[in-house]
This record gives sequence, C-alpha cells and structure tokens, in this order.
Amino acid sequence: MSVFYTVAYAIGFHPWEELATHEPFADTLLALIARDETSNGQPNGRALDVGTGSGVWGVKLAERGWDVTGIDPVRKAVRRARKRVAAANVPMKVVRADVCRSLPESVGTGYRLIVDTGTFHGLTDAQRRAMGRTVSAVAAEQATVILDCFSPGRRGPLPRGATEADIEAAFPDWKITDKVVADTDPDPIAVKFKFDEHFYRLRRNS
Repeated sequence: MSVFYTVAYAIGFHPWEELATHEPFADTLLALIARDETSNGQPNGRALDVGTGSGVWGVKLAERGWDVTGIDPVRKAVRRARKRVAAANVPMKVVRADVCRSLPESVGTGYRLIVDTGTFHGLTDAQRRAMGRTVSAVAAEQATVILDCFSPGRRGPLPRGATEADIEAAFPDWKITDKVVADTDPDPIAVKFKFDEHFYRLRRNS
C-alpha cells in the first residue's frame, strides 16, 4: 500500500481527504472522538493521527483541543500536511514515520487517542501485528484507538479490508468496544466497490 499512496500523492489523487467534509462520515468519527474529550474546557491530551496524509483529520483534532502528532511514510503527504497545519495555524506536529516500525523514538509516548482513518486495513497480516505492537507501545494506559476499516474484498490496488478477527489478532491486549457504520450515506463509488466501511473503537483490556 505504501507504493500506492506514494504514487497517488505524486499524481494528486487523494479523494479520501474529501471525507473530512462529508458530514455522515465526519460526524460519526467526531462523535466517537468526543467520547474521549474533556467537558470542562481543559486540554484533551496527546493524540496520534496514523497515516495522516495531508493532515485533514489531524488539523480537526488540533482545533478540538488535542495535542496532535501526525505520522505518514509518504514524503509528499507530509509536505502537504505541514502546509495545511501552517495555514490552519494549529499546534500539530507532522513526522515522516512508519507505524509498522518503532515509534517511541520519533514521536514519544503517552497518547490518549490514536486515530487511523485508512492504514490498518491495507496492511499485510505481519504489518498489522507490527502496527498493533507499535501503537500499544506509544499509547497511554487509558488510551482509545479508533480504526476505519473496509470489509474484506478484492479492490485492485485499494485496501483489502479487515475483519474484527484481524483487529483482535493485531491488538491482543485491546478490546473492541464499538463497531459503527462509518458512512450512512455512501457515494456511488463506495457502493460499487462494496466498501462496507466501519469504525472500530478499541480500549485496553483491564
């Protein structure tokens, strides 16, 4: 998938960024995120935006009071994200890093919220297990992970999707607390490719 995203950003193909303004999808994701936000106006804590792309979701998190770090392995995506952050004038750090490799050295630890809007479901099984270990290493004790996943299917170069069992195998020390339909009003392309997209909310096992 890294090759796909490298090529996609090189040619300017990144339609997934438009989901940030697609209300059925955005409202559902932000409602899940809100469950971990403070209600007394205090800072929410550290948030990690995995596969940040051009930073559309990371900027939204920063605007909501999160101390955000966005990571992505694609150089052009990172450059776009840094420009977006500067234009939005929000406190967000963008790092070129691979979630399948050790992250504490580059982004630190103590993240209360980890959001992935499209990385996990495009990885191999080995990469998913590596992501699970890395996310667990940087997450705070009472952290929440939110994953956006298509259902499994053949879609050419697009993400192959993931099941609950795939998530549980990659995150053995976490529990899926919620599975929510990501888009109650999908566009024709999503219907054609049978994305059947869901958000999974995970919490560490007690």
